[in-house]
Amino acid sequence: CRSISMKISEILSPKTVIHGLHVSGKKKLIGELATFVGKHLAMEPGPIFETLWEREKLGSTGVGHGVAIPHGRVEKLERIVGVFAQLHKPVDYESIDDIPVDLVFLLLTPSDAGADHLKALAKVSRVLRNSVTCERLRTADDVMALFAVLIEPPAGSQAA
Repeated sequence: CRSISMKISEILSPKTVIHGLHVSGKKKLIGELATFVGKHLAMEPGPIFETLWEREKLGSTGVGHGVAIPHGRVEKLERIVGVFAQLHKPVDYESIDDIPVDLVFLLLTPSDAGADHLKALAKVSRVLRNSVTCERLRTADDVMALFAVLIEPPAGSQAA
């Protein structure tokens, strides 16, 4: 039942992967990611931050097991964009299981993306639900290693 054919490589590139990001908390993390993706897209980071922070106020995007998937729809964005960050140290993120977050996948979609927003969110969620994948992301020691883990099909239950 592969209804979602979107690939992580369609929304993420090595240029949008961050290894060992130093932040002290959730709001700083969202701010850093908004600034980073703003530079990458040549867009003002303020509205990106506001979109993401408003979404967090509705309920934490910390999905559990040390993973967060902040996301939002952004005006004037032309395509779905992902940013992945492996944090230097986990931060409190008010996650559903209260486990601090150290793996973050930011997802921005055009304001008119419709179902593509949900498809992208489902794809990212499926990749980051895999415990083997998350373990490999936590131990990856550079951007290219992180990117390689994210774009390969999730390993089954066997160790990689």
